[in-house]
Amino acid sequence: MHSITISLFVSLIAATLRLSTPIIFAALGGVISERSGVVNIGLEGIMIAGAFFAVLGSYLTQNAWVGILFAILAGMGIALIHAVLSINLRADQTISGVSINIFSAALMSFLLFKIFAREGQTDGVTQLSYPKEFFKSIPFIGNLLAELNWFVFIAFILAILLHLMLYYTPLGLRIRSVGEHPKAADTLGINVYKIRYLCVLLSGAFAGLGGASLSLGATNLFREGMVSGKGFIALAAMIFGNWKPFGALAASLLFGFAEAFRIVAQGFGWKVPDEVYYSFPYVLTMLMLAGFVGKTTPPAADGIPYTKGER
Repeated sequence: MHSITISLFVSLIAATLRLSTPIIFAALGGVISERSGVVNIGLEGIMIAGAFFAVLGSYLTQNAWVGILFAILAGMGIALIHAVLSINLRADQTISGVSINIFSAALMSFLLFKIFAREGQTDGVTQLSYPKEFFKSIPFIGNLLAELNWFVFIAFILAILLHLMLYYTPLGLRIRSVGEHPKAADTLGINVYKIRYLCVLLSGAFAGLGGASLSLGATNLFREGMVSGKGFIALAAMIFGNWKPFGALAASLLFGFAEAFRIVAQGFGWKVPDEVYYSFPYVLTMLMLAGFVGKTTPPAADGIPYTKGER
């Protein structure tokens, strides 16, 4: 009984980490974009593009790491559209993001049919190799590490690096100043447009990685609907985490735990409709937003277009 409890606990923690990973990537992308003053509602659509192009790159080259590079570039390409609309054309950033979500989902469906001559999902592709046996040999935590994948490690490393960059480097200071007081930053010689473009493109890279972690980290194929609102959950994690990398990381883990608990709890034999389990992560998202919106503080210039020289 004791060994079963430990095994169940390890499985729950491992599932939490794996399921949190796509949300962590996208939430970090939201943090860096909004820290510069650009709202990126399009994280969902960027994740869809990342998931598809990760599989396409792996399919074309038979190399999953090249597929990840495809996902990053695709994410940055979609984010560039949002950057042009939001920064140069001063379009409403929320409308731009929603449009990107619709456009990306439709475009990936079109490319899926054109390239793979199939509807619904792609063919299976080369799996991202992971040394499970090596990790299993590590004392105490080996069984846990063996159930993870490389994306989990990458997500945590990027969260640490983003925190260090934002709060301990000159570039991070520029990003935060542009998101808080762009006119003052411009007066000091900081190129507001350049910083915002950089941050939106980086948010695309992060969200593209999130999509890749779904398609290559779990199923090794792209399936329509596989992102399933995780981009929006990532936005909730960003808000819950108060627009900070570690806060977004912690919130993402909480949402990942909700998803993992749903999966594990279905094996308990409780007489509860499946719909209750499936709704659990989304209900938690709404509860968190209801409880924390208004209590967290976004960057002062978040979502506000900037025009050089305007008073």
